[in-house]
Amino acid sequence: MIAIIESALSRPRTVLLLLALILIAGTVSYMTIPKESDPDIDIPIIYVSMNHEGISPGDAERLLIRPMEQELKGIEGVKEMRSTAYEGGANVILEFDAGFNADIAIDDVRTKVDLAKPELPDETDEPTVNEVNLSLFPVIVVTLSGGVPERTLLRLARDLQEEIEGIPSVLEANIAGEREELVEIVIDPMLVESYALDATELIEFVSRSNRLVAAGALDTGSGRFSVKVPGLLEGAQDLLDLPIKTQGDAVTTLRDIATVNRTFKDPESFARVGGEPALALEVSKRTGENVIDTIEQVRAVVERISADWPPEVEVAYTQDRSGDIRNMLSDLQNNILSAVLLVM
Repeated sequence: MIAIIESALSRPRTVLLLLALILIAGTVSYMTIPKESDPDIDIPIIYVSMNHEGISPGDAERLLIRPMEQELKGIEGVKEMRSTAYEGGANVILEFDAGFNADIAIDDVRTKVDLAKPELPDETDEPTVNEVNLSLFPVIVVTLSGGVPERTLLRLARDLQEEIEGIPSVLEANIAGEREELVEIVIDPMLVESYALDATELIEFVSRSNRLVAAGALDTGSGRFSVKVPGLLEGAQDLLDLPIKTQGDAVTTLRDIATVNRTFKDPESFARVGGEPALALEVSKRTGENVIDTIEQVRAVVERISADWPPEVEVAYTQDRSGDIRNMLSDLQNNILSAVLLVM
């Protein structure tokens, strides 16, 4: 050790040059390394979510949870399995042993979910397999609110979502509070009775008229081409022109007994900002990207897009931790500079 110290003291220029190279390399690495407040940690939890509109908790336990648990219980490395049934769906949470391989575990879960899908009711949505990853949590939430119609607010949120997801460092921007659009058919009971129709049969008739029929292909001897059967209703006009009863030359269509309106599904929750309806865009960044740069780019896109919006629409930001991260980085810089000065 003494020989190394004496050798360093006898070559001061070499030592100073090495110190300068170390400082330059450290500065370059500090400038390019992703800035994170929450490290990328593999949490040993994977959950399966199943949605079935209108199902009761008791039926969800019997029809959704039991078939899924039957398949998932055979996965190796599962420490604990917990299930929850609620109105409209259910979920199954798998907790693995510490040190598990996340990629292998999620592949095993997806394989078992595929095996359990045939046992689920036909009306159940596609089960989703999700892993808990701190780096996938939203880094910023953009809230839109104001005294404008819900359809207008939703259109602005979707336009903004498309622009934000175009940022290379952004993984996704989910719209919280979005309601699925639907077409509402309002039947006049008096007209239904006057045309000697049955409301239940009418509902089944409309449902049967909105199905995709696989017609296969036609072989003419010199070639094959697919046959298309237009069995899907694409708009309100198609619904209104739908024939429901014929009598001689007279054709009764849906417009004769009902009206069609564009609307939304019934809300399951409400979001308000200052008493006005609101939508929130939860922006998540890609793993390994700089959170500060990502938030700055998101804010720049929002400011550019919102410049053309109606003045009633207000934009707010929440869960923005870039300020806290900047403070932590400032403290780190001060400590490093103090250490370098002391060493020098």
